[in-house]
Amino acid sequence: MSTLIPRRDLDFLLYEWLDAAALCKYPRFSAHDRSTFDQVIEAATRLAEEKYLPHAAKADANEPHFDGSRVHMIPEVKEALDAYIAGGFLAAAFPAAEGGLGLPYCVAAAAGAQFSAANPGTAAYSFLTAAAANLLRVHGSAEQQARYMRPMLEGRFFGTMCLSEPQAGSSLGDIRTRAVPQADGSYHIVGSKMWISGGEHELSSNIVHLVLARVDGAPAGSKGISLFIVPKYRLDAAGLPTQRNGVRLAGLNHKMGYRGTTNCALNFGETEPAVGERVGLENQGLACMFHMMNEARIGVGLGATALGIAGYRYSLDYARTRLQGRPVTDKDPASKPVPIIRHADVRRMLLAQKAYVEGALALGLYCARLVDELEAADDPRQREETRLLLEILTPIAKAWPSEWCLEANKLAIQVLGGYGYTRDYPVERYYRDNRLNPIHEGTNGIQALDLLGRKVAIQNGAALRLLTARMLASAKSAGEPQLAEYAAALEAAVKLAVAATGTLASAALAGKVELYLANAAYYLDMLGHIVIAWLWLQQAQVASAGLARAEAGARDFYEGKLYACRYFFRYELPRAQRCAELLQRLDDTTLSVPEAAF
Repeated sequence: MSTLIPRRDLDFLLYEWLDAAALCKYPRFSAHDRSTFDQVIEAATRLAEEKYLPHAAKADANEPHFDGSRVHMIPEVKEALDAYIAGGFLAAAFPAAEGGLGLPYCVAAAAGAQFSAANPGTAAYSFLTAAAANLLRVHGSAEQQARYMRPMLEGRFFGTMCLSEPQAGSSLGDIRTRAVPQADGSYHIVGSKMWISGGEHELSSNIVHLVLARVDGAPAGSKGISLFIVPKYRLDAAGLPTQRNGVRLAGLNHKMGYRGTTNCALNFGETEPAVGERVGLENQGLACMFHMMNEARIGVGLGATALGIAGYRYSLDYARTRLQGRPVTDKDPASKPVPIIRHADVRRMLLAQKAYVEGALALGLYCARLVDELEAADDPRQREETRLLLEILTPIAKAWPSEWCLEANKLAIQVLGGYGYTRDYPVERYYRDNRLNPIHEGTNGIQALDLLGRKVAIQNGAALRLLTARMLASAKSAGEPQLAEYAAALEAAVKLAVAATGTLASAALAGKVELYLANAAYYLDMLGHIVIAWLWLQQAQVASAGLARAEAGARDFYEGKLYACRYFFRYELPRAQRCAELLQRLDDTTLSVPEAAF
């Protein structure tokens, strides 16, 4: 069976709900129509099934290893990536003038999610490269785009982001890597970086490292960070890789999941100069890097969603075919066992998975469509509103799927029981792979601090006001009688969130900043659940209309959406109320507990 995202789900979200075809009205996407979108998604699905899925377990069992000279990995990884590049997927969302296919990001993201569902370890190399190339598209000079971005889009060079350091972790203001100016305008980079995915391999002719470092004499903290291109191989005048640069692998990290992706400790300038060139203005590196990281955070959420869907689909198929037990009303030991999907608790676990993963997929594609509107719309007001929505939704789009689609993977293991806990079945691997997503590209705790500490406060709360207004408008527009319960629950939840935010803001205004942020994780959970409920209500409206006109064979799909919506509102949304009540109490338990009490 295929564990990829069903085309029917993608068609529902892209065309029946998000109206992705309407993006073709913009000049940016006018060369396309729905037929080209469908062809790209079909090609991605086929390639993911043929080249990515077959070696996922093998790559997990045979992770890359370093012999002291070079990194070795199974050959299927390069074969899959070469096919991916040949299919044009690496540059799918880039403008045609820059060597891309000019597709909307929401379509490219939908296609890309199929590769994550099939094999996230192999998919990571190309996704990191596309994100690095996009940073150079926005912040690189014309020369840097020609020498580095274009070869990346062609798949000749791959890319990384080098942020964390062994002593600093996510605290980027504490990085120590130095950038020493040279007379020719270049810099010598000196220092160490940790947790660098794709940092060393033989999959491409070069690796373009985007490195955060401090120019000698720069201000302390995050205000003194600059961004540099530091390639594995230096380029000659023709742009071809020549001599090895001073970037050396210190060692590979051995991970719980994502074992097919090299994860590295890198030393820069340890025994030979690591020559780099600055991207953008001096001391503005963090702002440049966040462009890459924000895109990557939406990608992380979609990757987590894809793994959640893979686990859900596998456990659903298993539940339909595994015969075990009898209905509680059947006391005859001679009667035949029934498929476990007949048992209510198994249905609970399957329905929870469906509500989590399909809600998360809606969130990721909605944010991707906002990226398209920000890129293509020419109306200043629309662009500003889109920017504000993306600002406040991005930490949710990363953190909520990575938390709750991981929960879906846990439930998938539980559906299989003891079999799910063995490596004979893929659900344990999905869980291990997905466990990375609450950590990388900024831990979920950092996303919570970003949401409450920065995004909620943007323009005196403009982003939050816009988001809550959109959600309340959806609640008011849900006129179908069968959705009235959900509309009322959403309206009540939004008002609770607004009240909780006001209480927290009063603490911040009183100078109690630590108390304001102490329970940021619960704020993220609260607002995330409300956002997912909002998107489920929108999906339910579309499904309700679809059900009214559907023929008999198509009714099951729409009924499934309505039941998932019902489950989320009745079983999951009440969690937001509990979080709001905790936040309104301004509870200081986590602040006041003495260290010795642990």
